[in-house]
Amino acid sequence: MAGGLDGLAKEVKKFRGAAPVHLWNPPYCGDLDIRIAADGTWFYMKTPIGRLPLVKLFSSVLKREDGRYFLVTPVEKIGIVVDDAPFAAVELRVEGEGRERRLSFGTQVEEWIEVGPDHALRFEKEAGTDGVKPYVHVRRDLWARVSRALLHDLADIGEVVPVEGIDWFGVYASGTFYPMVRADELEGLM
Repeated sequence: MAGGLDGLAKEVKKFRGAAPVHLWNPPYCGDLDIRIAADGTWFYMKTPIGRLPLVKLFSSVLKREDGRYFLVTPVEKIGIVVDDAPFAAVELRVEGEGRERRLSFGTQVEEWIEVGPDHALRFEKEAGTDGVKPYVHVRRDLWARVSRALLHDLADIGEVVPVEGIDWFGVYASGTFYPMVRADELEGLM
């Protein structure tokens, strides 16, 4: 890739907000030594990218295809490494209560996502610990890992609800119940 990080940044600056990367299918131009750590920190050549505007810019052209992550412009597609999820949910806003409660998550790139039909919550078992890893959908197969502190906040507003004859512990957001874990497995999980 010509120009490295600066060349890519120059190309990406042409777009405002999340670019329509789902419409672009440029040729693959190789990999760039960019890695997004599990906590949402972006690295270039093993050094953290300390400029938030640059990270925000790159996150706007992020695309996932066949389980791999790419930074995409209309003319090139560059592979990067993502340890877990490309975004980290680091803030939570809770409005209301019960079934119609509204939950919004703020990411490390200062993007806010309100949980709902286009932005679901999902909870996965954490390998090796039997803990729970929460995620919120950001856009087009891109997810944000919800921080452990926010998982505790979600647990504080959680409740047990029967789903298809099984009691689940989870949270309601915008009229939808998002199950975290079976109620009988809850003890000691969080």
